Amino acid sequence: MSDTVSNKTDERVKEMSSFRRALIRPELGGIVGTIAVFVFFLAIASDSGMFSSQGVLNWSVVSAQFMIIAVGACLLMIAGEFDLSVGSMIGFAGMLIAIFGVTLGWPMWIAILLTFAICIAIGALNGIICIRTGLPSFIVTLAFLFILRGFTIFLPQTIERKTIIGGIREAAEGDWLGAVFGGKILTGTFRWLGEIGVIEVFERGNRAGEPVVDGIPMLIVWALGLVIFGHVLLTKTRFGNWIFAAGGDAEAARNSGVPVNRVKILMFMFTAFCATVFATCQVMEFGSAGADRGLLKEFEAIIAVVIGGALLTGGYGSVLGAALGALIFGVVQQGLFFAGVESSLFRVFLGVILLGAVILNTYIRRMITGER
Repeated sequence: MSDTVSNKTDERVKEMSSFRRALIRPELGGIVGTIAVFVFFLAIASDSGMFSSQGVLNWSVVSAQFMIIAVGACLLMIAGEFDLSVGSMIGFAGMLIAIFGVTLGWPMWIAILLTFAICIAIGALNGIICIRTGLPSFIVTLAFLFILRGFTIFLPQTIERKTIIGGIREAAEGDWLGAVFGGKILTGTFRWLGEIGVIEVFERGNRAGEPVVDGIPMLIVWALGLVIFGHVLLTKTRFGNWIFAAGGDAEAARNSGVPVNRVKILMFMFTAFCATVFATCQVMEFGSAGADRGLLKEFEAIIAVVIGGALLTGGYGSVLGAALGALIFGVVQQGLFFAGVESSLFRVFLGVILLGAVILNTYIRRMITGER
């Protein structure tokens, strides 16, 4: 009798094929989308310079911008929360750096560190309000979206009588921390690649003979570093398991000893950290801070995360998937320019890809949970 039972398959256990197992990988949508986007633009824009060294740098920089904020948004969404104040945080952080470093004349490294401290504290405040009041993070962070944007406009108007503060690049010249966010690496390597003809060089003018791309901007380094950090944290550590548990079933996670409240607050702080990294790199690149910086970035970050396979309900997602979603954004935004397509169609793309990603993710969630 026991032999007969042991040879039967338990009806409660459903065998999952390798194909179905691949389908529920959160990165699948991002991988498919990335391949499709590259194939499409290789076909229509390969002769426009999109895949020259300068073209690759252009869409890599744009993708890196999306990646930085997508990493924070991804971990927070997996933990079951949203942060709609990310875009306003970018503008607010950049303005604080300009006020501290240019208007007040403080050393740039102090301006940057103080800005990080303030913004991370605001991120913690977002999380604490959500936890203590039980209000949805959508509502709390929507309020901070308006609060931070209001301060971003009010402060420079009150202090400088204008909404754009320049002079940041000059104030950061020679500053050790400014170079961490606004410098470049591997400049010698790129100069050598230009000398041996691997990458393009300027043929005329004062820069004749110099490589068109003279190094990798720190923005890209930060993006890759945050992606690696987020992936390792999520997949290789106990805290990563806590993030999944907090977003999947918070009450069950608490009963299992997971410090859900602490996890969520830390993820709000990390999202604020990522937004401040973005803002610091941005002001170092442009040399100025503007009150309109960061508009709609919170939605672009969420869309990148959704494209990357995260569920809006929390408890499921991938940092690598979010990074691929950001890469898709950067390639499409720059690809439309190189292909000579009206740039406003990028917003159309965002809407279409968001709708498609949500439909796909809903199907995947039903596969995982067995719902119909």
